[in-house]
Amino acid sequence: MSSCQSLDLRSRGSQRKPADIPPIDPAVLLDLQKHTQDVAHSVELMTRSLNGTIQNMTALSVGYIQTYRDSVDSLGESVDMSIKGMYTLMARCEELDRSMQPIHSLAKQIRDIKRTLDSLESLCK
Repeated sequence: MSSCQSLDLRSRGSQRKPADIPPIDPAVLLDLQKHTQDVAHSVELMTRSLNGTIQNMTALSVGYIQTYRDSVDSLGESVDMSIKGMYTLMARCEELDRSMQPIHSLAKQIRDIKRTLDSLESLCK
């Protein structure tokens, strides 16, 4: 529709005579007002409910994020302690290995003594 036609239709509507407009029933207006208030009240209740639900969801999300953060922190501390414990164990194993070095030479000497004793026993028989 062109702008001229649109303008022409609007001008015709404003040229209507008051007798052409049917009378408005006040009961219909009151009923419309009541339904409008009911809808507005329902929208308000729904908005409040939605607000409460969103607040609860936000609180839960914050709680979950804090729990996750605490878990990650705790896991990091546990891993650090485990690594420190592993290095301590490795150092003590190295110390034990160094302290056991004389035992290898003692074992060789014991084997030599046993072999000598076996040789002497075989001569005495």
